[in-house]
Amino acid sequence: MTAIRRDIDGRDRGDPALPDPSGVDPEVLGALLARHGWVRRGGPAGRYGRWTPPGGGAAAGLSLLVPAGSSFDDAADLMAEAVAALARCGLPSARTVLLALSVPGDEVRWVREVPGAGGPVPWEAALPWEAGDTLRGAAAEMLRAAAKAGQSRAAYFGARLDARAAAFLRQVLVVGSGGAEGGLTAYAPAPEGRGATTTLVRALEAMRDAVDYRRATGRPDAFDNAVQAGVSRELVASVERLVTGSEGARITLSWSPAAGAPRGFADRSPAVEFSPGDLPALREAAERLEHSEPAVEVRITAAVVRLRRPRPDGAGSVRLRVLAGAEVAEVRTRLGEEAYRTAVEAHLAGVPLQLSGRLERKGGFRRLTRARDLALCELDDAERDRLFKALRDRPDEDGR
Repeated sequence: MTAIRRDIDGRDRGDPALPDPSGVDPEVLGALLARHGWVRRGGPAGRYGRWTPPGGGAAAGLSLLVPAGSSFDDAADLMAEAVAALARCGLPSARTVLLALSVPGDEVRWVREVPGAGGPVPWEAALPWEAGDTLRGAAAEMLRAAAKAGQSRAAYFGARLDARAAAFLRQVLVVGSGGAEGGLTAYAPAPEGRGATTTLVRALEAMRDAVDYRRATGRPDAFDNAVQAGVSRELVASVERLVTGSEGARITLSWSPAAGAPRGFADRSPAVEFSPGDLPALREAAERLEHSEPAVEVRITAAVVRLRRPRPDGAGSVRLRVLAGAEVAEVRTRLGEEAYRTAVEAHLAGVPLQLSGRLERKGGFRRLTRARDLALCELDDAERDRLFKALRDRPDEDGR
């Protein structure tokens, strides 16, 4: 089974080009081979290593001769032969190594144990589509939560920081592979994406500790403290989704061999496991964290994109595209008659509004209540053109 390169939402991106052997560090190739089960079986110490793939069958007789460094006279030829052999052999582990060389980054790997499958299985080869979709959806939710927590801490984000999370996910490549263990692997940019990946490791470990504490003592308050490590309602919900309907799930992160482990982290691959017995604690924690996040007082600058009221006079509802002052793309609010008239004036004049209010937790911080102190923002022609261009280029909250 060959790997399939996709974005985190499952759209096929096609096959990447093979890595240029002249740009591959032999030490990085050796580290990746070891990570994916290949075994070093000899070779002169400090000069070469002969690597054989895991298992037998189609892999019998295959071996790669990898130099210990790029300074040897025949290093370039050997690396070219090794890359070509990996491309020809068709083994899932070889395919994964080639992808890791083509798309350098930290590897986040998710594996679900599915009832009746006898252990972990390839997510596409052996799972029903619904189960594979669950795995990919949970992985996407987890990376979004980590990207948000890498920017700021919150027990519940809602729609806040959606744009930042989406920008991070656009840099992530996903591989669903076969092999003995299967699973789903995401390659996050390193070191650029380390804010998200290091937060993910700390948050998952803190969540595991909080679940253990809840199960041992019956007290859920450890989840409150775990927020400072990056745990959020969204992260807990992603783990709950990953585990539901399975016999257990494991998340492993392996640091990019080229970038090395980040400061404060060991070279080992952190791995965190969750089981169905953790689900009651996870569900309780998700509800607790969501309801613990307070409303937020803001003063925003926003463009009016939709107006609605049931009759020609009186109060009405307004949809606003946020330009500054809050970490959400759009908000909805209800305005009294005079304030609504000001919003209509802003819309007709093509200028933004400034207003204060309270972003409510319910609805994901997309609803502004107690709107007050509305004022038109005066713009010159150049500023107005830049505003309209920004509004055209930014998708709305429905992704259009």
